[in-house]
Amino acid sequence: MQTNFAGKAGFSTDVTIHLDHKQLDGILSVPPVQKGLILFVHGSGSSRFSPRNRLVAKALNKEGMATLLFDLLTPEEERVDTCTAQLRFDIDFLSKRVNQIAKWVQNEKLLGHLSVGYFGASTGAAAALASAAQNSKLVKAIVSRGGRPDLAGNFLEKVECPSLFIVGQNDQEVLSLNKQAMGLMPEDTVKSLALIPGATHLFEEPGALESVSELAAGWFATYL
Repeated sequence: MQTNFAGKAGFSTDVTIHLDHKQLDGILSVPPVQKGLILFVHGSGSSRFSPRNRLVAKALNKEGMATLLFDLLTPEEERVDTCTAQLRFDIDFLSKRVNQIAKWVQNEKLLGHLSVGYFGASTGAAAALASAAQNSKLVKAIVSRGGRPDLAGNFLEKVECPSLFIVGQNDQEVLSLNKQAMGLMPEDTVKSLALIPGATHLFEEPGALESVSELAAGWFATYL
């Protein structure tokens, strides 16, 4: 099912994404001139309303990039996950869901022509990397914020698009996991690790998320 965005420019709107017999909610923001489209893959227990992702998305919009924040789970799946915490760590399931979102994007008249990048956070970074490994011709760049790329497992060996891993300087465990994951990626894949000075896992320190936004905007501008 297509949503008609024809003739619109410079807008932000709620969208309903129909996937087979299920539907997901999202927030689509499209600047007047678009340099690309960034799909936000949130982390465990989060949603399209993540204040950190929305701050980054707003910054990317100012740089001319369309953004789509969406729920990875349906309300029913969310209720199950709240009790079991099972789906939020099921990277195979989540990456397939991201694949479906990417396919939906390609079928939208306003969005289908745009170069696509992924912005993944926490466990969502693993799902983004796994999806990119399965869609090498579509996904042009990835940015991971405080991600768990190690959870992508064998998919890391197949990631071809330029990938930026942003980690808080004081988030030592995640920093170590990011370094290990980067070592499993193909040698000829462009990849970089960026540390945010003084930042912890959630980047709650003053100016930390602004630094993340600047790095992400630069990466996507270069590779989209």
